[in-house]
Amino acid sequence: MAHKFSFLWIRMAVIGAALALSTLSAQAQFICGGHSDLVAGLAQAFQQKQIGYGVVGQAAIVEIYVSASGTWTMLVTDVQGRSCIFATGDGWENTVSINATAQGI
Repeated sequence: MAHKFSFLWIRMAVIGAALALSTLSAQAQFICGGHSDLVAGLAQAFQQKQIGYGVVGQAAIVEIYVSASGTWTMLVTDVQGRSCIFATGDGWENTVSINATAQGI
């Protein structure tokens, strides 16, 4: 009985994982293009400006663009120069300024 029970749970987990991955791949459609075109589009359509960026090893640069109304976009540019919008959202709020962080606050 225990032998059948464990295989049932394993089979259910595999089916659940397959369904989750198929759903994620359908939703994970990034908008990609030239860096200057995407930045211009963010400025024109959403009034977003860059507030910061960071380097991901030697693989990419991640930039965050934010509007005064709180909309935000994460833009990722790879070493070949291809930029993609990785994530977007609402309700951006700056919690700590860089100067305060540098002073240890």
